[in-house]
Amino acid sequence: MFQGFIYRILVRRHFWRNATFGEIAELYTARMLRMTANAMIATFVAIYMFKNDYSLHFIAGYYVIYFLFKALMAYPGAQIVARVGPKHAMLIANVVSIPSLIAFSFLDEIGIWALLTYTLCQGSSMTLYSIAHLVDFSKVKHDDNAGKEIGYMNIIDKIAAGISPLVGGLIAWLINPEVTMWVASVLLLLAAVPLFRTAEPVRLGQKLDFRGFPWAMAWRSMRAEVAVGIDSTAVMVIWPLFLASVVFMQSGDVVYAQIGALSAIAVFVGLIVSHVYGVLIDRKRGRELLISTTALKSLTHLMRPFVVTPVSAVMTNVLNEVAAAGYAMAFMRGMFDLADRTGHRIVYVLCIEAALNVGGVVASLVLFLALTITTDAQIALGATFIFAGIAILFIMSARFPIYRHSR
Repeated sequence: MFQGFIYRILVRRHFWRNATFGEIAELYTARMLRMTANAMIATFVAIYMFKNDYSLHFIAGYYVIYFLFKALMAYPGAQIVARVGPKHAMLIANVVSIPSLIAFSFLDEIGIWALLTYTLCQGSSMTLYSIAHLVDFSKVKHDDNAGKEIGYMNIIDKIAAGISPLVGGLIAWLINPEVTMWVASVLLLLAAVPLFRTAEPVRLGQKLDFRGFPWAMAWRSMRAEVAVGIDSTAVMVIWPLFLASVVFMQSGDVVYAQIGALSAIAVFVGLIVSHVYGVLIDRKRGRELLISTTALKSLTHLMRPFVVTPVSAVMTNVLNEVAAAGYAMAFMRGMFDLADRTGHRIVYVLCIEAALNVGGVVASLVLFLALTITTDAQIALGATFIFAGIAILFIMSARFPIYRHSR
């Protein structure tokens, strides 16, 4: 159903593309299912730990370890993608993720073993899937219209990221949080099915080869990706903790639905701006978009410590969506072009994924240190947002060749 709908949209607009409609529609469909599953639980993992009486200090320390493990998994993940292809790697990633969600739903009963299983399985799955997806999309995209295609992909992500937390939050509130994770497990089983109607887009049986990799061309984007990781962790981990412990402190289990609703409100903004940003990128305005929306994203983080009401939380989410969609799409377009130019597509994506998770380590470590210095959660979380607001400015330092001659 989803694939047919996406196919009809693409065939009317891009009848001249080189990749088949089947390839891009399958990738979009699989992405929607995967993101729906992830979004149902990703926002609630830290909150679920918090509601099960794990301290913020412990949660911050846990995420330092979690993101460090993900960074270390980038190399073996890239090896799997090189050997079996991105589509098969995505299937493996989806299957590996399922035990983590089932185990995490029993956090209250088995404690540290649930966290260990979640770290090993979900950490491996997320890293493997991210590498496989980026390799696959960078291969089947059309260079002349990549901005719009990234826009469509971002729209799909926003639908999943906006609606799924609301649905997952309602399930967690009306039934229990564990059922949300079981539903997500079923979606993960379905997510890779659409991918196998066409062949793998890359040569199979490859080996990673760093010889001749153009480090001078690529290192600035890797450094900028660390800042992307800091931003992502601030939004997906630290912001929900701030909402649960400060804004909705007295809400009980209804906090799952409240935070899910906040995420859903922003989806409408994301749907509108994603298409507009895609057009701007294809009109060679990607560099300006990257700089302006990164500055806006920085401002958003600097505002977060002062959010104390649900209304201000909604406004912050909407502003975050406007900024995040712009810099993420412009950055991704530059990253895909650079992956093509390096001649070492999988190696470059490996380095980008590792850098992203290093950013997660840094953000989590800053929160851990802040909570070591002060026991006031609002001050510690607020200080971490201020750090993120400054660190994210390094995204502007990326020097993508495709934007070298932009207006």
